[in-house]
Amino acid sequence: MKNLFPSAAWRSARRTPVRPPTRRVAAGVALGVGLAMVASGCGSNAESAEPGEYSAADKDLTAEITYGVWDKNQVAAIEENITAFNEEYPNIDVSVNVTPYAEYWTKLQTQASSDTLPDLFWINGPNIGLYASNDKLEPITGAVDAGDIDPANYPEALVDLYTIDDVRYGVPKDFDTIGIWANKALFEKAGVPLPTGDWTWEEFQKTAADISAALAADGSYGGAGGMDGQTTYYNTIFQAGGTVIEDGTSGYSSPETQAGIQFWTDLIANNGSPSIQQLTDTTADQWFTSGKLAMYWGGSWFRSALTDTELESDVVVLPLPQGEEQATVIHGVANVVSATSKEKQAAQALQAFLASKEAQQQQGDAGAVIPAFEGTQSAFTGSMPEANLQVFLDALDYAQPLPVSKNSAVWNAFETDLLPQGFSGEKPVKDTADELASKMNAALAEE
Repeated sequence: MKNLFPSAAWRSARRTPVRPPTRRVAAGVALGVGLAMVASGCGSNAESAEPGEYSAADKDLTAEITYGVWDKNQVAAIEENITAFNEEYPNIDVSVNVTPYAEYWTKLQTQASSDTLPDLFWINGPNIGLYASNDKLEPITGAVDAGDIDPANYPEALVDLYTIDDVRYGVPKDFDTIGIWANKALFEKAGVPLPTGDWTWEEFQKTAADISAALAADGSYGGAGGMDGQTTYYNTIFQAGGTVIEDGTSGYSSPETQAGIQFWTDLIANNGSPSIQQLTDTTADQWFTSGKLAMYWGGSWFRSALTDTELESDVVVLPLPQGEEQATVIHGVANVVSATSKEKQAAQALQAFLASKEAQQQQGDAGAVIPAFEGTQSAFTGSMPEANLQVFLDALDYAQPLPVSKNSAVWNAFETDLLPQGFSGEKPVKDTADELASKMNAALAEE
């Protein structure tokens, strides 16, 4: 039998709204110590079809299935999806199981070990390789061949993200890019003009420092770093022309990648951001929602955290500043079917339905996320008409996929452990990044 998870602290990063959930969280560390997953072939009592088998479900199919998710803010839209699904499949009963992100991956590991995974569930980029390579996920090959799922309807970068060894497993549910959520009231209070259009790293650094200086008596800051690569340092690494991982090798030893890290070290050193210790105690999204941060580097999913808050009317979205080039991280949740589901056909029916334009349009109309299906995003941008949410869609033109590998969690943990030393100035960025590259390469060699 194969021990799927290494005995090390590991992180399943995805997103970072205010808690809960933390969708690619600043450093959502889950401990994998002692958690073993029994790989396919070690025995299972699940009565399911052979992997890869698919046939469209009859409309009168009777089944009870579970759908595992982590974001309670999306439950209302999911329930609308299920109501529409039941119009086609009235005898398939779907139970939505919501587990807060902080516990989601640990619970999923335990379920996978005992072959009790939800029939259908959410997965993200850092985890798809781990579960797919251990035969815990059902390929969507059959549904694609039957025409029930068309990958061409979704951003290519996301389709590729959920394809492992040329086999597709996940259907993109939504996507997210990164922008800067700006509090207009704090800009006005600080007497600093709100940036318009494209801007540079230097302009961002100055704007953040000027706001921090003007609002020092209030304990407010212009910008904020943090330990979530997706929303912060992965973006500046790409903007500097660097890489996080390429051809199975760490990019952290390159000057370009180190320049992307230095951006955040400089921001903290110039008092444009709270310190790393302050950001450990109170995350950047919490600084923003408490009215103490003028600019928050956050994903499109942060929209749901602002719904019906006093802050909602004061927010506008700015594009990320440019370094050597323009770049943002793109990522998105995918729906996957458990390979050991006892109701695989019903789960595949729901997976295919959720991949449809109808279901994706319902997700978009809810305004919480950007649906992945092309042409269903206008409701999202219109959900805060004065906030310029179009920035997140425009970012598709220069977006780069979230860096992942088959076991991203191992080197994600090295990032979480080592990078704060560089951000805080405790160690030079080059020394920190070189050490990270060495440890990361050793981990990648074992995948």
